Amino acid sequence: MAKLRHIAVVVKDLEKSAKFYEEAFGLKRVGAEELEFAAGIYLSDGTINLALLNYKGESGSGLKDAGKFVGAHHFGFLVDDIAQAQERIEAAGGTFFFDLGKSVDDVNFERKFKDPDGVIFDISAKGWLV
Repeated sequence: MAKLRHIAVVVKDLEKSAKFYEEAFGLKRVGAEELEFAAGIYLSDGTINLALLNYKGESGSGLKDAGKFVGAHHFGFLVDDIAQAQERIEAAGGTFFFDLGKSVDDVNFERKFKDPDGVIFDISAKGWLV
């Protein structure tokens, strides 16, 4: 059974938002990165990874209005086997979006999909920083 372990939220100010979640809920900062298409700060409660993101454009975000969008963007499931999960997802009507990371064996590797309504979600065999 897959386990929900990752939620990604697009915010206007990464540092301001990270500070809010750290102070308001006691979340711990577990990472940060600057990618070609986005910047992110990662927080955790020890089980769930909360990614605070700033997208630079449509690439990676799937949003035509990426510069204006703020709010919940995608969520992620920890799965036992990426290939088997992908088969089930596609059989149920989901479509592959893209891979984020180099190897399915890496922590933070995500295989991204869209559900039949276009909602973005990802799967990972190793999970996210917690």
